Amino acid sequence: MGGNMRIIDKEFKHNVARYVLQCALATLIIAIVLVFLDVLTHTATVAALGASSFIAFTMPTYDASKPRLMIGGYLVGISVGCFCHFLSLSPWMASLFVSQRISSIVFGALSVGLAIFLMVVTDTEHAPATSVALGLMLEKWDYLTIVFVLCGIILISTLKWLLKPVLKNLL
Repeated sequence: MGGNMRIIDKEFKHNVARYVLQCALATLIIAIVLVFLDVLTHTATVAALGASSFIAFTMPTYDASKPRLMIGGYLVGISVGCFCHFLSLSPWMASLFVSQRISSIVFGALSVGLAIFLMVVTDTEHAPATSVALGLMLEKWDYLTIVFVLCGIILISTLKWLLKPVLKNLL
C-alpha cells in the first residue's frame, strides 16, 4: 500500500483558526435551525440543511455554494416535495396502489427524480435540496416547516456571502 496516507489535512496546522471558525459557523446555523424544527419528524430536511452548511462553509468559492444553486435548489425541492405529497394523498392516486407503503415508495422516488430533473433544467443543482423533496413527501410537516427550511438556507447563504472575504476553501 503506497502513497501518502495522511489523516490530518496538511493545511490544517497553518489555518487552525480558519477551520475552527468556519466549522463553528456551520454548527451555529444548524443549532438555530434545530431550535425551530423538530429533528425527529423533520430528519431529511434538517439533514439537508446540515449538508448545505458543509458545502457553504467548507467550499465557499465553489459553484455548489452559490446562492442561486442553494436557494434555487431548495425552492425546487420544496415545490416538488409538496407536489408529490399532495398528489400521493389524492383518492385517485391512492387507489392505484396496493398499500400506503407502496405509494410512499413510488412517490418518494418520484420526488427525488423530479427534483433532480427540474434542478438540472433550471440550473439550480444543489444535491442536499433533493432530500428536502423526499422529506416533504415522506415526513409529516406543516407550512411553518417550509418557512423554517427556507429561512435556514437563506441564513446559510447570507452568512456565507457576508463572510466571503474571510472564508476559504477547506477542501
